Amino acid sequence: MKITAIKTYPVRIPLKPERRMISALGKHDVSHYLVLRVETDAGIEGAGEATVLCRWSGETVWGAQAIVDHVFTPLLLGHDPCDIDGINQILDRTAQGNWFAKSAIEMACWDIKGKEARQPVYELLGGAARSRSIKCRFSMGAYSLERAERRTKELVAAGFTTIKVKVGTNPDEDVARVKIVRETMGPDLELTIDANAGWDARTAIAAMQRMQEYNVALFEQPTPRGDFAALAEVRRAIEPEVMADDICFDLADAKECIRNEACDVINVYPGKNGGISKTAAIVKYAGEHGVPCSIGSNLELDIASAAMCHSVVASPNMNVEQYPGDILGPEYHEISVVKNPLVIEGPVITVPDTPGLGIEVDWSIVEANATN
Repeated sequence: MKITAIKTYPVRIPLKPERRMISALGKHDVSHYLVLRVETDAGIEGAGEATVLCRWSGETVWGAQAIVDHVFTPLLLGHDPCDIDGINQILDRTAQGNWFAKSAIEMACWDIKGKEARQPVYELLGGAARSRSIKCRFSMGAYSLERAERRTKELVAAGFTTIKVKVGTNPDEDVARVKIVRETMGPDLELTIDANAGWDARTAIAAMQRMQEYNVALFEQPTPRGDFAALAEVRRAIEPEVMADDICFDLADAKECIRNEACDVINVYPGKNGGISKTAAIVKYAGEHGVPCSIGSNLELDIASAAMCHSVVASPNMNVEQYPGDILGPEYHEISVVKNPLVIEGPVITVPDTPGLGIEVDWSIVEANATN
């Protein structure tokens, strides 16, 4: 089989008003993502999604489209899409970084490989290590106290047992928000926080001391990316477990986290890591060193969310039972770009057991929401 074309579609998909995100990274009201289609001479197509966010990975939808169209595609035409290792080698020796653009191509190739083999992607990754129905936490933005209280009531009523609260902005406002969420959700449900690299070590430690009475179970990425020593400093100083996320893009980052004893758990996902294969490699390495992993999110649409689900289902060390992840991106958006949206019921998302990624893109919807 050979790749005959890679077609790209920059799309603009608004978030539902009640789910628009506010964090240390700013506001996220509209998703400007890249959806792509890999075509082959066998008539099998694969879909991919680059969940780009400039302030997160440095990638934009326009840059992702440009590098796919003008750099990656000319090198991939004629290549076997089922040769995933070969695809990744071409992408990595051609460009540094560009994780989400690379991931979009790679997940489309996994989609093709699964369809060709008539198996879901998780079977190609080694088989199911857990249920296809994955329980998630809810990621709540850095909202006003009134909004945080109202959303917490709604989430508890919807069956969520873990709520993540965005912090990393003004410490006084963040502490007050965590307080109101804990008081509203009660003492028995799990509360985690995420600073998105918004604080230095001293501020993170001081804020955590102020929040100690609110029984925070997990502190996600309290310190800036690249500073593994700062993350380790926070881990040594606080009681809650520490999760590495923004600091860990690739296997080298994961090795640094582990070498510095900087975290208790590592957050991974295909977009951030540059593909399903690379996520699997990080999860495997972490497991060999006694560090569990969970799944993060950049508010994906159904395509990338399906790739995330397959990664979770197939990886024994993706310990979402103890550390629920974030795979609810499709529920945040006003529009679905697929004909068979992933089933999301409260905190539970279920990935199909059909071939490939298990989703069928509605290209008419993609084209209707394309920005060029």
